[in-house]
Amino acid sequence: MKKIIIIGATSGIGYEVMKIYRQRGYRLGIAGRRLAELEKIQAESMPGQVEIQQIDITQADAVDRLKQLIDQVGGMDLFLLSSGIGQQNRTLDPLPELQTVETNVAGFTRMVTAVYHYFRKQGKGHLAVISSIAGTKGLGVAPAYSATKRFQNSYMDALAQLSRMERLSITFTDIRPGFVRTALLKSGHYPMLMQPDKVAGRIVKALDRKRRVVVIDWRYRLLVFFWRLIPRWLWERLPVHN
Repeated sequence: MKKIIIIGATSGIGYEVMKIYRQRGYRLGIAGRRLAELEKIQAESMPGQVEIQQIDITQADAVDRLKQLIDQVGGMDLFLLSSGIGQQNRTLDPLPELQTVETNVAGFTRMVTAVYHYFRKQGKGHLAVISSIAGTKGLGVAPAYSATKRFQNSYMDALAQLSRMERLSITFTDIRPGFVRTALLKSGHYPMLMQPDKVAGRIVKALDRKRRVVVIDWRYRLLVFFWRLIPRWLWERLPVHN
């Protein structure tokens, strides 16, 4: 039976992915900041199927708590990081920018390096993260969000290369959704908005196939293809709105 750890499983995409694996009967370790929500999920699950741990990835004790969760589950074959924040910030208020960096860069790095060390010692594993298509281009309406997602994309590339250099059997999956109807997009108008359960289904399929990079869905794959072709001088002059 596969043992799966999901960080950020109490809401949004992480919650929907968790439900799919729970239905499949996998052994699950789930974490998030809201203990009450974690306890509710555990109570709704089959006895002994789901282990929980309260983890805030921005805190120094997050790695120790992750290790405790892995021990509770009895190991880890697949790790999925679904924790992240971001918002539009046209006024460039420093606080939300720095909070985004703290979660999406410092917290992200804290978690994936811990998991890499675990899989290195184990000799194999599958490390997956949910980033975003926003990492493809710098978005003027959300500078920190797009920049931190670019960091995540590059960091996964680097870890995948490092793993090959070390001749490790670690699989990496960088999941890049477009706009998804979650609490993260609580304000503003967003085109091509996707439902979390549909996105989760595509994510699980990508993980089953051990895809290296996956953009969800085909409309966003097309969008990313074309906006990669836009030269910098033109991109900087485009009026990108919410």
